[in-house]
Parts: sequence; C-alpha cells; structure tokens
Amino acid sequence: MRHRLAELRGPDVRAKALDARALAALAANPGCERRAILDGAGVDKATLAGALGSPSVFGQSQFAFVRGNAFEAKVKADGGTELLRLVHEKLDRSAEPPAAARVPDLSAAGHAGRAARTELALGEAVLAPGEWTLLDHPLLALDVAGSPAFLEPDAVVVHPDGSWTVVEIKSFPLLDGSADPAKVGAAARQAAVYVLALEEVAARLATAPDAPNTPNASGGAPRVRHRILLVCPKDFSNLPTASAVDVRKQRAVTARQLARLTRIENIADTLPDGTCFAPELPRERLTASVESVPASYAPECLSACELAFHCRDRSRAQDAVTTLGRPVRAELGGLTTVEDVLAAARGELGDPDDPTVAALRRAAALRAEALAGAEAFAGTRALAGVAGTAPAEVAPCL
Repeated sequence: MRHRLAELRGPDVRAKALDARALAALAANPGCERRAILDGAGVDKATLAGALGSPSVFGQSQFAFVRGNAFEAKVKADGGTELLRLVHEKLDRSAEPPAAARVPDLSAAGHAGRAARTELALGEAVLAPGEWTLLDHPLLALDVAGSPAFLEPDAVVVHPDGSWTVVEIKSFPLLDGSADPAKVGAAARQAAVYVLALEEVAARLATAPDAPNTPNASGGAPRVRHRILLVCPKDFSNLPTASAVDVRKQRAVTARQLARLTRIENIADTLPDGTCFAPELPRERLTASVESVPASYAPECLSACELAFHCRDRSRAQDAVTTLGRPVRAELGGLTTVEDVLAAARGELGDPDDPTVAALRRAAALRAEALAGAEAFAGTRALAGVAGTAPAEVAPCL
C-alpha cells in the first residue's frame, strides 16, 4: 500500500506528514474521499492547488509562526518550570508542586523511531510514580483509515499519579481569562486528536509483555486526561497564562468521524490506471487525476483545506447545492443541483407528496404572491405621482 501511495504522490515527491490540524479538518468532513486519499498519500495540497491554477491562501503567516515559536520557547524555558507550574495550578493542585521534572530526550531517526522513543519514554514515566515528567514535542502515531499519521503535540505532561495531559501552546491572547471562541474551539479539536493518539499508546502499554510490572497493571492502561491545558499570552503581554479546556465532546466527535472514513486502500482501488498527483504533471492530466476522486465540498472547507478554491469552482460549475452549505444540502434531500431545486419549485420536477418538494412549491407561491403585491403597489404609487395626489384608498399605504 505504501508503494501504491508513493505512485499516487509522484516518484520523486516527498510525503507531507499529516498533522493534527489537518486530521481534525479531515474528521470534520469524513465524506470527502478526495481529501482522504490526498492526505493519506502525503500530497502537499497547497502545491497541488497552485499547479491546478487555484492557489490557496490558507495557512499561517510567517509573522504569526515566528511569534508562536518565540512564545513557546519562553513557556518551556528552564526545563519547563513555568509550564509545569501552570499544569499544577490549573489541573492537579492535589499533587506535590513540581520542584523538578524529568525531561527525557526524544530524538531518534525517522518518524517511526521518534514515535517508538516517545512510547518508551511514556512507559518509563509511568514506572516512576511520584515524579513529574515533561515530554517536549513528542511524536505520536495514529492509524487513520488504514494509513499511519504522525502527530506532534507541543508537550505532554505525566503527572505524579501516572496520568497524562496534553498541552497546547498558542500565540493568541487570553483577555481577562477568555479568548476568541473560534480559536479555542480549533485548539480543542486539535488537542482531541492528540488525546486519541495517547489513548492508543496507553492501550498498547497496558497489553505489553512487561505490563504486570507497572504500577497501572491492576487498574489497566494509564489514564489520559480529557482536560487539556491551553497556554496563551496574558492580555497584551508576553507572559504565559493558561486555561483548562474539556475536550470530551471534541474527542467523541473526532473518534466517530475518523471511524466513518473510507479506508485508503478502498479509495485507491477505484482510481483509474495512471492516476498521479505530482505537481509537475501537465495541468490537464493533473486536473483529470484530481477530478477522478469524489469530493464533498462545503463553504467550511475554505478555512480548512488548501484545495477549497478548486473544489468550489467545480461545485459551482456543476450547479451543486453543496455550495450553499451543509444545512441547505441536508434540507433538500435528493435534489442535488440548483436547477433541480428551481424545477421542483416551479412544479416541473418531483413528487408533490414529497415534503421537500411541497415546501419548495409553497415557498415559490408565497414569493410570487409577494412580488405581485409589490408590483401592484409600485404601479399605484407611480399613478398617484402622475396625478399629483394619492387616491384615498392608497393614501394610508403611502
């Protein structure tokens, strides 16, 4: 399968790792086979969009990237002293204050090596009860529709009781203890992916051959906390502050959506021979390859996918109702194009007993009635203006 995905990506194109932000966006639109196969194959969708003639403006500015890195370095300075203080203050006041912490070296060769080293470090931390452990940029592996995804949270903290907490460090401010709900929601969805990956690691540790020797052997797998720590600048300063965010809802939704994803090999088996997404291919062939995979476009894709502009243009060209949004698409049932909707409203298409068709025809009748009344009213005003005075029965309306 890896060889097949490499052929789809292009023989000389390096795979792009699937991060938590992309995975959360993929889980939010599980019906999009196009994004599933492109992400599974490691295709750089931003480069692909440019080659298709629909360049993406999606992504983080260079200024925000540099500012975020500087703030993260400040939070993790001195062995993560400030970060651990915030974890203790917001999530685990009953534990001993973190006077010192273990910060294991997680360096290894390749993504698989780093993921294995992270899992080993987590197992060692569980074997050392009573100590705080800070894992700086660990790498976690998560199976997504049959394809491995490697995820890198900002930090994972192991508490003295052996439980694990995901830490997300963002550069947007907390003003008077609150932040932009949209940005907090995006951070929560991203952290939920990390929680799912950590739960898989905990399950593997519980079933490992040396599991009976661990402190958690009698209680099962190590506990992954569902309240994550969101660290942001305080007000308009560069001082770090934090808030505990419950991600149980986001975790449940993400797990359910990921389970619905069609397996990558099933999508790959339906593709025509010669399908390839290498950006150096002629635009006509590249467009044909992309169009051979069904997409599920919605306006929400504009803020989450690099191919959104290309998919929007195709959706508009096909007169699809998905361009109006998922709620509208759900209300229209089997009517998939705007022309079908208008034909049903005019009485030219559809079963009159269908509630959707009946509602459209009722709406069309009300619209026609309103427009006829408006035209009559406008004509009366025009006649009154010509006569210089308004008729008695029209004067109250004027």
